[in-house]
Amino acid sequence: MRPRPACPVRGVYSNHLALRETLRDIERHGADLAFCLGDLGGFGPHPDRSAEILRAAGVPTLRGNVDDSIGHARADCACGYTDPRDEAFAQRSYDYTLARTAETHRAWMRALPEQQRLEIAGRRVLLCHGSPRRVNEFLWDSGCSDAFLSWLCETHEADVIACTHTGLHWHRRLPGGRHVVNVGAIGRPAHDGRTEVWYASLELGADLAVEFRPVAYDHETLACEMESEGLPAEFVETVRTGWWTTCLENMPAKERRRGPH
Repeated sequence: MRPRPACPVRGVYSNHLALRETLRDIERHGADLAFCLGDLGGFGPHPDRSAEILRAAGVPTLRGNVDDSIGHARADCACGYTDPRDEAFAQRSYDYTLARTAETHRAWMRALPEQQRLEIAGRRVLLCHGSPRRVNEFLWDSGCSDAFLSWLCETHEADVIACTHTGLHWHRRLPGGRHVVNVGAIGRPAHDGRTEVWYASLELGADLAVEFRPVAYDHETLACEMESEGLPAEFVETVRTGWWTTCLENMPAKERRRGPH
């Protein structure tokens, strides 16, 4: 019997419209399991809507760095940016999200786990937000050697690591049969000139098959909502064009060269 997929999604970033379409696509796809790897808020409008959708759907969710900060009303998102411009945009987005997240959702976020371990088809699967060692660690495809990723798997006793935080999806099959999958984000485009967002589908059988699935949604309505809420024009441009306008200084040169900036 062909194994049915598990679908980790993350980086909702308050994109409630993309979240609804992603959950519909997962249902059509016939997945046995669905997970959210964290960061419900930030970037987009009306953060409570995404929390309501996930909680109503009963999707198991991890506590990303944004969720941890929102839940505990910390001073910033702890995103890990070092560039002043990126920090300024992140702070503006964080302040908006914190002010508009209900206490009932903040309490829920505080109680979320930081990691999830599963055993599927004899494989040890570790779900995390940034990396197994730090919630806001950026694992970029071009910045991670096979040796480093193999060390992460060995150190954290995992055959498959599913992570996120960068917002760009990728998959690495490592020597020895282990895998690292960055599942990407559904909250904003993947700096590819497309308005769709992406999530990952993992099928664990005799081998691991990874499919990255694009999801179209009403991005123009989201852009208009963002404008009405006074969110940065740079964020709106990303939604409309598919190209990032912020967080580029933190991105390695190889990934940054994908776009026009």
